Amino acid sequence: MTSILGLSAFYHDSAACLVVDGEIVAAAQEERFSRKKHDERFPKLAVEYCLSAAGLTPSQLDYVAFYDKPLLKFDRLLETYLGYAPSGFGSFIKAMPVWLKEKLYLPRTMRKELPGYEKRFVFTEHHESHAASAFYPSPFERAAVLTVDGVGEWATASIGIGEGNQLRLTHEMHFPHSPGLLYSAFTYFCGFKVNSGEYKLMGLAPYGEPKYADLIREKLIDLKEDGSFRMDLSYFNYCQGLTMASKKFDQLFGGPPRQPETPLTQREMDLAASIQVVTEEILLRMTRHVHALTGLKQLCLAGGVALNCVANGRILREGPFEDLWIQPAAGDAGGALGAALFVWHQLLERPRQTNPKRQRGRTLQNAQFVSGTALASGHSLENVDPNSPVASAIPLNAPALADASGYLSDSQHGSLLGPRCEEADIKQFLDVKGAKYRYFDNDDELCNHVANLIATEHVVGWVQGRMEFGPRALGSRSILGDARSPQMQSAMNVRIKFRESFRPFAPSVLEERVDEYFETRPHEPSPYMLLVANVRESKRTQRPADAPKLTGIDKLKELRSCIPAVTHVDNSARIQTVDAERHGRYYKLLKAFEAQTGSPVVINTSFNVRGEPIVLNHEHAYRCFLATNMDALVLERFVLLKNDQPNAAEQTLETYLKEFTLD
Repeated sequence: MTSILGLSAFYHDSAACLVVDGEIVAAAQEERFSRKKHDERFPKLAVEYCLSAAGLTPSQLDYVAFYDKPLLKFDRLLETYLGYAPSGFGSFIKAMPVWLKEKLYLPRTMRKELPGYEKRFVFTEHHESHAASAFYPSPFERAAVLTVDGVGEWATASIGIGEGNQLRLTHEMHFPHSPGLLYSAFTYFCGFKVNSGEYKLMGLAPYGEPKYADLIREKLIDLKEDGSFRMDLSYFNYCQGLTMASKKFDQLFGGPPRQPETPLTQREMDLAASIQVVTEEILLRMTRHVHALTGLKQLCLAGGVALNCVANGRILREGPFEDLWIQPAAGDAGGALGAALFVWHQLLERPRQTNPKRQRGRTLQNAQFVSGTALASGHSLENVDPNSPVASAIPLNAPALADASGYLSDSQHGSLLGPRCEEADIKQFLDVKGAKYRYFDNDDELCNHVANLIATEHVVGWVQGRMEFGPRALGSRSILGDARSPQMQSAMNVRIKFRESFRPFAPSVLEERVDEYFETRPHEPSPYMLLVANVRESKRTQRPADAPKLTGIDKLKELRSCIPAVTHVDNSARIQTVDAERHGRYYKLLKAFEAQTGSPVVINTSFNVRGEPIVLNHEHAYRCFLATNMDALVLERFVLLKNDQPNAAEQTLETYLKEFTLD
């Protein structure tokens, strides 16, 4: 047995991952345990969880892999400061203590945190870790790889090819020219936190118009056909200062940056729309260049910019690749996973196998689509078990198909790689708290009951199985609501999440019906909530011809579809598809909701309030439930109703929110 611990730490979103004989056994971000969002410290608690999941101690590990090369990163830091001296002295002085105390002496730090570990440490390059996290868990035997982020050591984007167990990076774009840092400069300028608020900027973009896009192309970047670009660094301050943008940036866009928590203006909305459009153009050019270089049909993506699901949707729809797989923990947390897999496959040269799984088929004129993969017509599904979930999803009028095994499942296990809550522990906790609950003996009764709660506009906290790895709640640590409700988007933002009203919610939809509601291919898989697609025209609400045109935040007032709570103001939605194999009980819940309402769509948002990491366990969930205006809490098969709780006032909202710093 070979066990490899992967680590990412000391920048943001520190994490640990354990790979045993090539299998991803466990992975988690430190923030879920420490309760500090985007925690950058050594992932001590996440490591403890990963080792306990396999029953190992540090002394039993064979390798420990770190997700970048600190000395190479320090080289970039020093060279940059020297290049800007003396103007960068203040930033240099602020950065040096942590480098001289921790980052330059990582082996020493890791040995201290891993008592008993006496073997070697492996340091992979940052973009190697990203690339490995993208390709190795993917369903593809051979694929192009593109990684895009702020910066690793020197690279800000890289291109490579993965084949079998080998991964080779062939091209890089280098600091200070960076798609991630370009986007983060606008994140900062619009009043959001860098490395935290980029997804807010993406959500704000549809409220504006891309009025500044040409100005960005003309003044800020020199964009090439292959997607690479050079930035006019006189507009930026991240090389030498403590802010992202310079005074020249302020002058270009009409004044100083928006102060955090102040009202948003049309300027911020238009800036968000503009940088989003430019970023999408950059990524589309990059992917077309990657396709021209490699000639491959499949693409794997990672790096923080790969979390831009609007751009991902355009890459899939408009780009040259037939299939796309994006690492669910695409940012720095996923580097821990990539580093561990890189050691197993690339350094130890252990084989890698993709896993063919029989999957649902669906008719579409002259082609068959199996989870988004086109198969030539004339194949059959005659050997599929008629009692399986696969068979139940096959249309009765589907023509005969000989073999539907064209879909390859990934090895990410639904990204459900964190700890689970045991029912015995839940019961003991609830009894000690004096909570009132109902326990269900089987899944059918549980799911029918919870589906009815959602259908009657109750907001439900839902904790099931293993916690998700990555920034998205995927039906294990989620808050659920009825997507058909016109009031639910506002109610959940303001009364439950306590976050900005402009932010959209994502739909969870049964995979077999995704194309009925959204403009996707039949059975298009998006299990990790990393693709955006438009709501189908047939599901949209017709706008009266004489209705006044709404602008800015007023766009929220308009109902746009039969699932208004998950339809963004540009008629788009960030989709999570739900299937029986990956999602188990969550799939059963959506099937029960479908049976009761006819709708296969519910709201799925992360189980937390603004500034709080996603809940780890039943104790965190219970506290959040009591503090907020959630109506019900489901912990495995235990169901609690807020109105039944004798201790509902135990956790006050004001006290609870003060525990977390606004993101």
